[in-house]
Amino acid sequence: MIRVANVVGARPQFIKAGPVSKVLASEGIAELLINTGQHYDPLMSDRIMHDIGLREPDVNLGIGSGSHAVQTGRIMESVEAAISKNQVDLVVVYGDTNTTLATAIASTKLQVPTAHVEAGLRSFNRQMPEEINRVLTDHACDILFAPTQTAIGHLEREGLLDRAVLSGDVMVDALESIDFSAVRTPEWATGDFYLATIHRAENTDDRHRLPEILIGLASTGAPVHLLAHPRLRRQMDEFGLCAGGLLTLHDPLPYSEMLATLRSSRGLYTDSGGLQKEAYILGVPCVTIRDETEWPETLHDSRNVLVSPGQDLGAAMPAILGKVNSHVFGDGKAAIRIVEEITRALR
Repeated sequence: MIRVANVVGARPQFIKAGPVSKVLASEGIAELLINTGQHYDPLMSDRIMHDIGLREPDVNLGIGSGSHAVQTGRIMESVEAAISKNQVDLVVVYGDTNTTLATAIASTKLQVPTAHVEAGLRSFNRQMPEEINRVLTDHACDILFAPTQTAIGHLEREGLLDRAVLSGDVMVDALESIDFSAVRTPEWATGDFYLATIHRAENTDDRHRLPEILIGLASTGAPVHLLAHPRLRRQMDEFGLCAGGLLTLHDPLPYSEMLATLRSSRGLYTDSGGLQKEAYILGVPCVTIRDETEWPETLHDSRNVLVSPGQDLGAAMPAILGKVNSHVFGDGKAAIRIVEEITRALR
């Protein structure tokens, strides 16, 4: 029997692995679910796994935080042992975190076929750790599941087209599985408000950039509810910053609740890659507080706007645009294509 290892370690990866895990089960393919524990806060891991119906991991490595080198090294060592011990036929990695790169290196060095879900994304900003992780992972892996035609083009330019498969985006699969009529939103998610998330190191760890962002969010002209990632709270404490004006901090929400809240909002302020895209699909206008994006498709028709800290965030917000009907990110069947290709490759 084929045995596939799904390796996750951060909130977005749990969401992406969920649809693939379900299809593996429906096809009778054995799965080894490994959680590296890169995000060890229960708000960022346990709640999201329960929310999307992802079962308890078979292996939990409990890596925790550390510098990029320390965390990547720990994951490589622990994942290598887990893969060797459990004799898997293929390893699947997701996204662009240290878990992604560390697992890709460890598994390919063990000569275990390795697939990258969400391959081919490029921001072309090599100061971003995620960009380094994406590029190196794609060049290491054997099968590259690209979510969009743009991603296929990037892989072709890097000489990787022979490994690439246009699968569509598994995040569309996850989003379309949600019954929003059955999801309750928080009590504060009423009236005219914006939703916000800020978590990237280039924003949270900069003593000048972070205060500018918080001031901008507090001055949009409508209430802003900021879902505070642990990194953000830690850096706000270190810099002596607090919410004020129209800005309020909240704990992160479970996946379906977060998307339901996003749907009911006036717009989104974020530096997240995934949320830019989900806002686009749901027809919610978005301001991305970054200088570039790995999802250029979201910039079409000004549905998503890139801004730098210090700009007038309220003025930058696009108008409400309505749901997008195009299949630029796929048709909700990416996980099926991924499992079909994995099965074909192994058999």
